[in-house]
This record gives sequence, C-alpha cells and structure tokens, in this order.
Amino acid sequence: MVRVGIVGGGIVGIALARALTLRQAAEVTVLEKESRVASHQTGHNSGVVHAGVYYAPGTLKAELCRRGRIMVRDLCREKSLPYDEVGKLVVATDESELPALAEIERRARSNDVPDVRRLDDVALLREIEPSVAGVAAVHSPHTAVVDYSAITEAMAQDVREGGGEIRLRSEVTAVVADGPDVRVVSGGREFTFDQLVVCAGLQSDAVAALVGAQRSPRILPFRGEYWTLDRTRTGLVRGMIYPVPDPRFPFLGVHFTRGVYGDVHVGPNAVPALAREGYRWRDVSVRDTWESLVWPGAASLARQHWRMGMSEITGSLFKRLYFDRARRFVPELRMNDLAHRSAAGVRAQAWGADGALLDDFAIERAGQITLVRNAPSPAATSSMAIADYLIQQEHLG
Repeated sequence: MVRVGIVGGGIVGIALARALTLRQAAEVTVLEKESRVASHQTGHNSGVVHAGVYYAPGTLKAELCRRGRIMVRDLCREKSLPYDEVGKLVVATDESELPALAEIERRARSNDVPDVRRLDDVALLREIEPSVAGVAAVHSPHTAVVDYSAITEAMAQDVREGGGEIRLRSEVTAVVADGPDVRVVSGGREFTFDQLVVCAGLQSDAVAALVGAQRSPRILPFRGEYWTLDRTRTGLVRGMIYPVPDPRFPFLGVHFTRGVYGDVHVGPNAVPALAREGYRWRDVSVRDTWESLVWPGAASLARQHWRMGMSEITGSLFKRLYFDRARRFVPELRMNDLAHRSAAGVRAQAWGADGALLDDFAIERAGQITLVRNAPSPAATSSMAIADYLIQQEHLG
C-alpha cells in the first residue's frame, strides 16, 4: 500500500487523512507539531460555514466552498455535531456601498448559493435582524455555524479507527526527496513515505523551504481579534451581520456572528501579527518580523495598504474605534456590551514577491511532494472538498 505522510494536523490535513483512510487508499501518517489537532487556524475562528457568497466564480475557493459546505453539513449530521443555519446578512450601510453589494449578489448567484436574496427595503432587513441598520443587504439563509475543533477531532477519530496514525508533538525538521522515497525527520524519528502532502498553515512556507521549493509565496500572519457580547445583550443579533467587503483585501471586515453555543462574537479585525503564532501583541518573533520586513514585496504592500494597516492597528489598540465600526451595523450597541476579548486567531495569508496578497487557494507540486501554499478562509468550510481535490488532482494513494 502507498505510504502517504501529511504535515499538519489542522482541519485540512486531518480531512485529507480521513479521506485516504476511508478509501483504504494509503497507509497514512499525520505529523503535527502541537499536542493536539486543530491547534491554530482551525481552533481559532468564528466557526462559520460559508455558502460561497464572496468568491470569484470559477476559482478554487468558489468551487470547493460550494461542495465543502454540503460535506460539512452531512458530517455534522452523521456525527451528531452542532450545525446551525443561522443565516448571514451582508449589509450596505449607505448608498456608496451599493455597487459592491451588487457584485456580491452577482457572485452569490453565479456560485449557486442556495436561496440567496437581495433586500432593498429596511423593513425586510429588520425582519431578519431587528437591530440592524442599513439601506440594503444580501441574505444567505443557509450560511451556518459549527465547532470546527469538534469536527476535526471527530475526523481524527475516524483516521485512527481506520488504521491511520496521527503523531502529535512531532515537528518536521528535515525533508529529503531520495529517489522514489521522501524521508522526513520529525519528533526525533525518521519516516519514509512514497508521497508527502504539506498542509502546514502558518508554517507552510517554512516547511516548503525544507523541501527546497521556491520562496514565494511567503506567509504573512494577520491576527484577528474578537470581542464577545455580554450575555444579556446577545439578543441584538439573531445570526450573522457582515459588512460589504472591500474588494482590495482578502478580509471580510468586523462582523457579528452568533455561535453554536449561543455566544455572539464581534470581529475579527486584521492586524499584522509580530509572529507566525502571535495571538497577542506581546507575542513577538524577531525572526518572523524581520523576514516579513525584508521580503521583496514588503515595500509594495506598505505603499498600497498602509492606511488600512494603520486603521486596523488603531482599532486593535483602542476599544472605542473598534466599537464605532461595529455600531454602524447595530446602533443599539453600547460600549459595555463588548464584554471581553475572545481568543484571537491568526490567519496564514500568503503573499507574493511582488507584494500581492494571494486570494485563491494555492497548491504546488514538487516531485512526490504536494504543498498547500495558501489555504485561508474558507478552507475550514472547504476542507473535505480540498481533500478530495488533492486526491484526484495529485493522484494521492
């Protein structure tokens, strides 16, 4: 049987391991450097199952998100995991945002988002979200929320029961393609595989360097910070309230999300992190920061987006500014409704040597090694569809 190694125990790596194991297509070993699966991006997000509203038609994101949503829904039903279709409103707060909202509607329809509706009457908006303010919206009723950590743990159990191995506390420190074999040093041991797939998220470019792949794209970490609404005020939000995104950036802006356990999160923003796993301002890696500053695309990125960067940083440092952005959508919101900061997440955003932020999923092949170079949101939604895509396109197993 073909021996397949997978670097990374986030939801994409575990979904791939599960798909191969269920097919009995390979002898699978997952190498994860942390003490549990879903330790980073998978376990630090708002739990949204995206329906495909935002993504440019024809892209991998659009295709795999559409398929992945159904697969996540079906898995949650099979495993009796929470899956709640709370719905999403993408809200234009004034007429200047209407052209961008029209583009969101066009993409949603092109991507066959089910039952999507354009709402041009404030009364219709408030039938869905009674506290919302806006002049128009696009409604996606089948956008859902889940617990991605629980989903990953359930899939990991399937891997183990199917004979696959998930090795925790096993950081990969060397990779050598040696003839027909790939030798991997991890956790003080050497493993030999026929094929290797790197799903390393925040560390994807670092592992790519071990493989000897091209330096670009590099991972630029962005921290997303959340506030949690006071329990007595969660009635302000029934489902999800999102802004119309700025098409220049691969971020969706501060929004409201009711989670599967009844809490309501406000966020995230998008602050450049000072370490790949920099969940707080005090988490600083001199090496990570320096490598970002000297990256060839750094100057171009700074020239294009410094205003956005400063805006996000000040919103992070000053609660009043964060509150003001959120209150545009829910005028009844009060400052003390933002009860406390939730656990932040860090997005692994790939950027090229020209300074461009990659928008679509990016997958690269180097001999027997497949590298997932860019898999930010909606990668969790798309995880099982990404796994099927990798198996088919990369002829795994």
